[in-house]
Amino acid sequence: MAERQTYTVLVPFPTGGGHWSSVGQQLQLLDVEASALRSAGRLELKKTEAAESASPSTAAKKAAAKKAE
Repeated sequence: MAERQTYTVLVPFPTGGGHWSSVGQQLQLLDVEASALRSAGRLELKKTEAAESASPSTAAKKAAAKKAE
């Protein structure tokens, strides 16, 4: 079964039933649920989990961005 990860809300969005998330709220979501929200800049992976699950491609992108500066 897929594992849920903790995400932090950056920009509020509707969560259903007339309810909205709030800035700073912590949500447990599946990757599928969080994908579009992360792409839109509304969520970010919780900092402690982001360090653990950083992929080599993410690290490579960060290194390339630093090198370009």
